[in-house]
Amino acid sequence: MQFYVDGFRGGDPDIRDAAPCRRDRGQHALLPEKVDVLIAGCGPAGLCLAAQLSQFPEIETMIVEPKPGPIEKGQADGINTRTMEMFQAFGFAETVKREGYWVNQTAFWSPDPNNPERIRRIGRVQDVPEDSSEMPHTLINQARVHELFLDVMRNSPSRLEPDYSWSVRDVDIDGSAEDYPVTVTLENTGINAGETKEVRANYVVGCDGARSNVRKAIGGQLHGDAAHQAWGVMDILANTDFPDVRQKCLITSSNEGNILILPREGGYLFRMYVELDKLNPDERASSRNFTEAEMISAANRIMNPYRIDVKQVVWWSIYEIGHRLTDRFDDVPAGEDRNPRVFTAGDACHTHSPKAGQGMNVSMQDTFNLGWKLVHVLQGRADASLLRSYSAERWTEAKRLIDTDHQWSRIMSAPPGKSELDGGDMPRFQKQFIENLEFTGGLAVKYDPSALTAASTHQALATGEEIGRRFHSAPVVRVADAMQMQLGHIAEADGRWRIYAFAEAKDGSAPGAAIHRLANWLETDPASPVVKYTREDEDIDAVIDLRAVFQQHFDELDHADMPSLLRPTKGRMGLQDHEKVFCVDHKGLGDIYDMRGIDREHGCMIVVRPDQYIANVLPLDAYSDLSEFFAGFLVPAGHS
Repeated sequence: MQFYVDGFRGGDPDIRDAAPCRRDRGQHALLPEKVDVLIAGCGPAGLCLAAQLSQFPEIETMIVEPKPGPIEKGQADGINTRTMEMFQAFGFAETVKREGYWVNQTAFWSPDPNNPERIRRIGRVQDVPEDSSEMPHTLINQARVHELFLDVMRNSPSRLEPDYSWSVRDVDIDGSAEDYPVTVTLENTGINAGETKEVRANYVVGCDGARSNVRKAIGGQLHGDAAHQAWGVMDILANTDFPDVRQKCLITSSNEGNILILPREGGYLFRMYVELDKLNPDERASSRNFTEAEMISAANRIMNPYRIDVKQVVWWSIYEIGHRLTDRFDDVPAGEDRNPRVFTAGDACHTHSPKAGQGMNVSMQDTFNLGWKLVHVLQGRADASLLRSYSAERWTEAKRLIDTDHQWSRIMSAPPGKSELDGGDMPRFQKQFIENLEFTGGLAVKYDPSALTAASTHQALATGEEIGRRFHSAPVVRVADAMQMQLGHIAEADGRWRIYAFAEAKDGSAPGAAIHRLANWLETDPASPVVKYTREDEDIDAVIDLRAVFQQHFDELDHADMPSLLRPTKGRMGLQDHEKVFCVDHKGLGDIYDMRGIDREHGCMIVVRPDQYIANVLPLDAYSDLSEFFAGFLVPAGHS
């Protein structure tokens, strides 16, 4: 973590200097008349977006929520490894690692063939495959995730806070207006219930759930089906003789249904998803009036011969499995050629069962994708056509989620021996779980070739860093101070692009070698994307951040020999940045070249998007290709 770039300041370094002229948020302050971005909903998707935008005080952001304040318990709890990588960029992954439950093993239980009325353990699987991510799979209360995002917002230069007790009633788009073309009608849900207020916005993002008014206003509909199966979920404090209660467990009984156990943070709390009754095609789970006592009774029947003695039900709910997806994630109908102004994210555009643990994760990844694109457009760094890529990229991933979750839910609900996936040496639960590990870790996302994701022409230079997938971190040592660390952890949720330059074998950063030539070109050549897209009043790495990795050990390199772009002076005081040069880890955690298939002889550049996905892999001397790539979506800075 770097701070003091603009001078020494005591106190918590996570609290940024407040921007001047920010919005008055006093008790009697009025709502704004106009904003750049209005976000509907303080769920994970909305707060993830707000946390990103809060770092840019020049972008006026508003987030509204019908509830009177933040939630305290319940709802989602699973944080997959990909989301943990994203949390690292926001600065609170270590907090989640410290507080959360780590899912290390998943246990599988099914009927005992010798006594089918009793369950027995049939196997265990490591939950996170080796080297799939440096992050764990964690479980933590969704309310705590909200609080961590809210802290990022409160500590940001804009000091962003939600406007609670306001819901979106309607959204109207004036296609002839250039500035603030979207009029949002807000309705008060608190003390002044029913009062309305109109706010004009440049962009609106509906993160307002499955009954989204934003989605309805732009003509979006959720299409899909339901499994007509009622499930209960409860967070409980309980005693039990079940031996695996502190492991993630998938339990299937012969006749009583299925259970998913998820241990939770704190060492005592755990969650149980309990299969209840099949529903008629025209029946809703809410009409059955299930109680928490019925859930506990069902759980004890399924877990026979084991028992649970519930001391406290912290939270519980009944739901039915449904899989639904909208046709698009923005306001532009098929066949219409214009840039979007209104977007939907999370449950507003895709819903599914909670048991795969993907809902909260995919929702946050939606807005992590959208956030930096909005920043680029509102800062004038990219044309508004960039925003078309949001729906194109995220719809494909939501469809993958729906398809996979549909299959998983079908397996979870089919009695033993009654699924076409039964058969073979391994039970269907365990087999499907292993096959889905990449997906459930959030690591199956691969964006198709586009202006933001290049073709795989030079993929052979980095076989373990596939274009379109997230940048897979690996250990390195920072040259300036011999700090052992993960290379991917330098990336913050700050809207910047990264170029990781991996040196060829003979390059110790001697003048004239490949890294020197690349850095000098990036710093001085008019065709360089650093020169073209960095404004005169900005630090040289404000848009594109170059980092270099060398094959030599720490004591074989001299930081003073590095090119000036890797030792830039920054901030009001012109202080030198010492944290841009790395070498292979010689302390035993692994060699990044070997781990990620980097070509040792030639090296390469890996271009990474602000949302941590790999945009391009290029040779170190592919200057024109690099320039052409960034020209596909960035707008040159207006140098005087």
